[in-house]
Amino acid sequence: MKDTALRVAGTIFLIVGVIHLLRVILKFDVTIAGYALPIWLSFGVTILLLLLSLWMFKASK
Repeated sequence: MKDTALRVAGTIFLIVGVIHLLRVILKFDVTIAGYALPIWLSFGVTILLLLLSLWMFKASK
């Protein structure tokens, strides 16, 4: 059960990380409550999420 939960979490982190990476590559504008989020923020979040995904997959073994 624990392994399954870690794999699901790793997959979710991976998917969201790839979405943020696509935002960086394709330069999508994101505005929340009138505030434009900078691209560098998505770049940092991409690195964080991909590292978390890797950690979850390693922990599930």
